Amino acid sequence: MSKSKTSNKEPAAPGILVILSAPSGCGKTTIVDRLLKRHLDWLRSISMTTRQPRLGEKNGVDYFFVTPKQFAEAEQNGDLLESAAVFDHVYGTPKSFILDSLKKGKNILMAIDVQGAKKTKKAMGKSARILTLFILPPSVKVLRERLEGRKTESPEEIQRRIEIAQDEIKEASFYDNTVVNQNLEETVHEIEDLIEKFQKG
Repeated sequence: MSKSKTSNKEPAAPGILVILSAPSGCGKTTIVDRLLKRHLDWLRSISMTTRQPRLGEKNGVDYFFVTPKQFAEAEQNGDLLESAAVFDHVYGTPKSFILDSLKKGKNILMAIDVQGAKKTKKAMGKSARILTLFILPPSVKVLRERLEGRKTESPEEIQRRIEIAQDEIKEASFYDNTVVNQNLEETVHEIEDLIEKFQKG
């Protein structure tokens, strides 16, 4: 029996861009990692940033780590879909990777802040298939405990992140859906259900 191939007459349907935002410490990176392990055909949007790598982070896998000069050049050349300043550093999304992957029918997970989510949605236009999700902590108390447990920030930095988180949570109404990350596995399954429902239209 011969193996069937995808017909050239039926190009792949455009993929979905899934934007996930959350206050620092809410687990959006871990959630994205779990989703990608469960769906090997999905892709991660890799942001460009001027901040230094954290322990274990790899260039070209977690982020594209660049100098402020390199970042400015990318912005000037129109190579970024969006960019935003967060915690004294700048982040941006390379445009070509997102657009090319969506055309090929790939679903892309993008973990970015509220500013970036708004800019991306505007830049992509109304015709793009975009699902926006905001991840909430069970409470501010739990969020503080998670940040302290990371042991990567000073007490002053943690307090600053808590204050910013409270402002970000006020923006949750901008998103299509909100998901409370009480239990990681349940959160992952809930997001999968939301993506599947959106995909079916």
